[in-house]
Amino acid sequence: MNFENLSLIGFMGAGKSTIGKILAEKLGLLFIDIDKVIELKEKRSIPEIFKTSGENYFRDIESEVIKKLYDNKNCVFACGGGAIIRGENFNVIRAKSKIIYLKVSPREIIKRIGESKNRPLLNSKDKESRIINLLNKRKNIYENRADIIIDTGMKTKTEVINEIMERLK
Repeated sequence: MNFENLSLIGFMGAGKSTIGKILAEKLGLLFIDIDKVIELKEKRSIPEIFKTSGENYFRDIESEVIKKLYDNKNCVFACGGGAIIRGENFNVIRAKSKIIYLKVSPREIIKRIGESKNRPLLNSKDKESRIINLLNKRKNIYENRADIIIDTGMKTKTEVINEIMERLK
């Protein structure tokens, strides 16, 4: 396989962390969840960061963390849902990894994240509309910036992993 790293991108609830852990294990690579690294660095949760410091602060920290993390090789990275949107992040991720977009429908996202309170961008009365709007804004970016697109809807974790492994060959 010809890549330094793998980066999983996609909307929240797409399965980046879940699939990333399994994929890393299967490939004998290190798994790194970028959001978890941010939480460790900041010593607070992402919802807390958004609430007390705002989204711009979070995005700046995210960019800083991405620049440092991508000095590593042989990793599977789970990128935050909005990480790839920022050009500087995309340039780093593109230069140092193969990008896999885990595509998921709004209906599936709602099913997967349900009433989760850990999604600061979805704190609104009409969560479904918020998901649809955000996904519509990001969909083309995800698709245009990915090397591989995997539709995860109606697939088991094993099927998603097998499809990724097949497409990496």
